[in-house]
Amino acid sequence: METIREEEYKNKLVSRLNRAEGQIRGIRNMVEKDAYCDEILNQISAVQAALDSVGKMILESHIRGCVVRDIQAGREEIIDELMGTIGRMIK
Repeated sequence: METIREEEYKNKLVSRLNRAEGQIRGIRNMVEKDAYCDEILNQISAVQAALDSVGKMILESHIRGCVVRDIQAGREEIIDELMGTIGRMIK
């Protein structure tokens, strides 16, 4: 399946993902330079928060778009898929 996203929304997602990617490279550099553990852990926490934010944005879009569309079309199995997705996200 494929989802078509508006360009502005897609750019916002890509920008946040690029930022997280840069943070991950920074963490790798910190490890290579034997940075203090607490500083590394703080950066890991920041990356996790950034990815959670992107995940929430995509989940909201999925619910408002794909899920609503499928329910309106009578494809209620989307609810099971959504519940599985939410379960994986809140682990």
